[in-house]
Amino acid sequence: MPLPPLAPARVFAELIPPAQNGTDRREKEAPGAAGGTSASSLPPGREVHVSGTAELSASPDRAEVTIHLSSSKGEAAAARSSVTRRLDYIVQTARQRGELSEKNLSVTKNFSRIGNAYKMEAEVCITFNDFGKMQEVCNFLVEKLDSSVTIGPPHFYHTMEAINILRRQVCLAAVGSAQQKAQEVCQLFGHSLGKPLLIREEEAKEWEGHLGNQVAVPSHSLSLQQRVQSATIYAFSRIFAIFEIKGERKRKKAALLNMN
Repeated sequence: MPLPPLAPARVFAELIPPAQNGTDRREKEAPGAAGGTSASSLPPGREVHVSGTAELSASPDRAEVTIHLSSSKGEAAAARSSVTRRLDYIVQTARQRGELSEKNLSVTKNFSRIGNAYKMEAEVCITFNDFGKMQEVCNFLVEKLDSSVTIGPPHFYHTMEAINILRRQVCLAAVGSAQQKAQEVCQLFGHSLGKPLLIREEEAKEWEGHLGNQVAVPSHSLSLQQRVQSATIYAFSRIFAIFEIKGERKRKKAALLNMN
């Protein structure tokens, strides 16, 4: 679903120096001292308050293809042999052309009797992280095997590692946006940006891609690119940050040196 419009970003900067240096006052007026005030009641230093947003996307990093094959024969051994022979060929092709290991292959078998015939079924689930290899393997099997072998459309998805990387990246991008904004505000008024005093993520959203305003298309009719697009994940982050404003003393010292 499309991202709803955001409220305009707000920037607040306090450029007026505090009435008295906060560090000196904390030393002279320790909490509990007679006639003194607590540290929490002291006026804050100069700060700039900003918000930052970012939106990033990540394409799926895995694809799973399911291949179904079956055979019905009058003899049980013939049904088993027919399926086993093609099953071994599929697994061998996936390993060689797809450069896949055992952990990327999952095989299930089912043997049944229907009337006077025996039916053998098998299903192979192959997981690819290289979509080019996936197309090469599937196209080769379509060419070499008969219609009794059904190759389903690829199912694209993300590993948890890929999702976590996207979440971290979009949050860091929002923080970087806020920092850049704060730095430009300080430069505008002739100040320099100090250390961050507070960084808080106020909003985080995730949603899967969509095909825009196109007419709804049945899932089995989607092209490969459309499947990748519909499985793409988008992430949005909005953060609030407070940075210290510094640099005035350095400018005063530089001015005094120039005068001397």
